[in-house]
Amino acid sequence: MAGTNPTLRRRQLASRLRELREQAGKSIKEAAEQLECSPAKISRIETAQRGALPRDVRDLCLFYGMTEQTQIDALMSLAREAKQQVWWQETEDVDFRPFLGLEIDATSISEYETTTVPGLLQTEEYARAIIKGYLPRMDPDVLEERVAYRLRRQERLHGPQPPKYWVLLDESVLHRHVGGADVMRKQLEHIEKTSELPHVTIQVIPFTVGAHMGFDSAFVLLEFSDPTIGDTVYLDTLMGSFYLEKAKELERFRETLNHLRAVALSPQESAVHIARAYDRFAA
Repeated sequence: MAGTNPTLRRRQLASRLRELREQAGKSIKEAAEQLECSPAKISRIETAQRGALPRDVRDLCLFYGMTEQTQIDALMSLAREAKQQVWWQETEDVDFRPFLGLEIDATSISEYETTTVPGLLQTEEYARAIIKGYLPRMDPDVLEERVAYRLRRQERLHGPQPPKYWVLLDESVLHRHVGGADVMRKQLEHIEKTSELPHVTIQVIPFTVGAHMGFDSAFVLLEFSDPTIGDTVYLDTLMGSFYLEKAKELERFRETLNHLRAVALSPQESAVHIARAYDRFAA
């Protein structure tokens, strides 16, 4: 998918244009003057927050001193491919679109969740109950669309080239009554079944751990084999979605992940813990 993924193409283009500008010793302001646009536009292009027109890419390449036409053509092609329409761009949840584009081609996904089962592990009934819970006034048709997108995301875990998926769940996730006992039984059973996949690791952080480095926030670390794409931490908050890519930010979250993996129950112990939670809902 990476070859036709517009989200990744935009990030590759952004990385290359930023690299060319810095190598040429040009400032963002100078690049903006060349295109007769605002510096904000150049900044947003270089951070993959917006796409670039092929002609703008051509003009920037020439301004940065690139003379090899085949290289210019290749970057212009990236700009065109970055504008292709794909299924996740149809969702009304605009802030979530970049995440979907990254998730679908990540080679490794590490996720820490404090309150709910992660989207990649949710059953249809659980997903519907969760969305209804935090967005009670959502239009029913939009709700069903979100449920459908959530289930479609899960197809990658069962595809020919699935990512390495490592999940860390706070124990509270197993006890929260979402949708009722029947929904929770099916959800916990689904988690157990998914944990048997060779590329999936699920660990539970029990209440007995006490205070730990993950108290601040749930998060997802997306990692890629292509260095031009750049690893990303995704945060979903009441104030919106945040994408962290700086080296120091990534280092902090990797350190947190390592800590959480160390204090969590082993995958085998976690499976026993999940089974016990299932039994409580079955009682």
